[in-house]
Amino acid sequence: MVKIAIVYHSGYGHTAVQAKAVYRGASEVAGAQITLIPVEERAQNWEVIDDADAIVFGSPTYFGSASAQFKSFLDETSGRWLEGRWVNKLAAGFTNSAGMSGDKLATLQQINHFAMQHGMVWVGLGLPPGNNTSTGSPEDLNRLGGFLGAMSQADADVSAKVAPAGSDLRTAEYLGRRVAEIAHLWQSGRASQAVAS
Repeated sequence: MVKIAIVYHSGYGHTAVQAKAVYRGASEVAGAQITLIPVEERAQNWEVIDDADAIVFGSPTYFGSASAQFKSFLDETSGRWLEGRWVNKLAAGFTNSAGMSGDKLATLQQINHFAMQHGMVWVGLGLPPGNNTSTGSPEDLNRLGGFLGAMSQADADVSAKVAPAGSDLRTAEYLGRRVAEIAHLWQSGRASQAVAS
């Protein structure tokens, strides 16, 4: 059994839809226990986060950065950093913005740097860019061409009931499956090392 925590902030609902897609993808992998945790509920979920084998972080991109609410969560982990609680846990990330670019990469880099400071092991998207040839389509996985994590785009004036795009949500599902599969491999490798020593 691998435990995965998906910790996210969503200002207008779009990133929450993306988080649920990550959850669906991870849920397809047998033996994965997944918990969705909005950052507003972190206080009652620290034990779940600390106990996770993998933590997938998600934030909207506002002005080229993670949201203030998500950044507050990051800052609150300083005690865990001092104690090394998350060293060697798997980490991954996702983000949504209204703009096609919206500087989403900067948010994923911010999350990645945070995970690296905690000594975590990053799981990238692992997909080639989609929709980048004359035969490509906006329905391709990874249509926004990210590698560090899952990116999605949702027009600011469109309800989270109909956005982000289906291909972006399928990309988030792919990330969730990938994290769960790698978590199993990571856990079995650690178990093998324990038996060998």
